[in-house]
Amino acid sequence: MNEVMTFESETINAIVEEKSTRSMTDKVNELTAVLLDYPIVEMPLVHTFTEGLYTRKIFMPAGTMVVSQVHNSQHQFFVMKGAVSVWIDEGVEQYYEAGDSGITEPGTQRVLYIWEDCYWVTSHPNPDNLTVEEIEEKILDKIDNPYLDEKMKGRLLEIKQEIKNNSITI
Repeated sequence: MNEVMTFESETINAIVEEKSTRSMTDKVNELTAVLLDYPIVEMPLVHTFTEGLYTRKIFMPAGTMVVSQVHNSQHQFFVMKGAVSVWIDEGVEQYYEAGDSGITEPGTQRVLYIWEDCYWVTSHPNPDNLTVEEIEEKILDKIDNPYLDEKMKGRLLEIKQEIKNNSITI
């Protein structure tokens, strides 16, 4: 697919298309703040544990934009269904569809636009058979987004809690 991500919001388009010396992190932080004004879309998350391995599967509906958390470990990802454009660095947009896979490197944060209903799966080593909370503490970086005021930070925490409450562990 050669389409470029375009959105209904001029603000979002301006952030995504901006060519400047601002860092990717700064742009993603601003985008996160803007997206908090949009309705939250349910994205079911399934956690699966086997001996020494943790797998996450998220369903993302077509037409949504997702900003991932910052990952601090290398792991594999798989697109099991659908199609998605991923913006991972200044001017770099990658298109993935069902059957595609890749590797997430430490420090990666993604902006995804979902073209078709998508199942995205990640797998993580879990030699100590940790819980979801313990694994997240280990594999995700905490960031302080300067674009978020206290009210917005509270909203983001509510969203994360809602995702956690609606997740299934197998």
